[in-house]
Amino acid sequence: MKLINHDQVLKKMSPRKWKNSVFKGLFMLATAFALVVLAILLYRIITQGIGYLDWQFLQSLPSRDPEQAGIKTALIGTIWLMGVVAPVTLILGVGTAIYLEEYASKNKFTSLIQINISNLAGVPSIVFGLLGLTVFVRALTLGTSVLAAGLTMSLLVLPIIIVAAQEAIRSVPMELREASFGMGANKWQTIVRVVMPAALPGILTGAILALSRAIGETAPLVVLGLPLFLAFLPQSVFDMFTVLPMQIYNWTSRPQEEFHAVAAGGIIVLLVMLIVMNSIAVLIRNKFQKRY
Repeated sequence: MKLINHDQVLKKMSPRKWKNSVFKGLFMLATAFALVVLAILLYRIITQGIGYLDWQFLQSLPSRDPEQAGIKTALIGTIWLMGVVAPVTLILGVGTAIYLEEYASKNKFTSLIQINISNLAGVPSIVFGLLGLTVFVRALTLGTSVLAAGLTMSLLVLPIIIVAAQEAIRSVPMELREASFGMGANKWQTIVRVVMPAALPGILTGAILALSRAIGETAPLVVLGLPLFLAFLPQSVFDMFTVLPMQIYNWTSRPQEEFHAVAAGGIIVLLVMLIVMNSIAVLIRNKFQKRY
């Protein structure tokens, strides 16, 4: 008895194969177009800015003369900003993830918290800038200081770190926890000595990727009112400062063509920092990731 009509199957499969080929071609064209645009942008930036990349460019303060302009204040300011964002987001983000995954009861309230955290990860960055302007700059009178900007950027990347840490903690097999309990360890000892070491690669990877986003954000800092031109270095977290994206924005807004080339040099420095941070995240994931 013949159960399959091959002619009917081929008749129905032909349109599907044709549609598959069409969509595959469209997706390949979209990918190729994006890569071509990216290559053009990189080529334009490198050709314009490579001539300004030297030790003097990294060590010089901003200047109204493009030949003497440097990114020292912006580079040091970026490091100061990360010095505030990194500990705040790691402590609060990892602590929140541990509580939600290990201690909080699974009920409607925790589900509401999870939904809000996921929604915050997709909120436009300028909204966090408005929040930081209202709370940190004006209500707490911190002004355009490193601390105010660092707390604002911490709010921006905190949901990302919480979600990444939750996923890393959730991926640790329950058998490891049960084995720790069987050896007489309490819950906190199990979290510190068993769960966290196993989840650490995923947590660090998510944290580095989140911090790399904080480095490249400009909109929240523009809302906070960070200076575009600053000729001195911050000495504490309460001092005014500027960062690489703000300095690049300042140069690109200048009418002189020479400043556009200087901005391209600053973009190259920023890209190198982002590539280094993302490479570190990949190395951490590949070196320390364990399969259970």
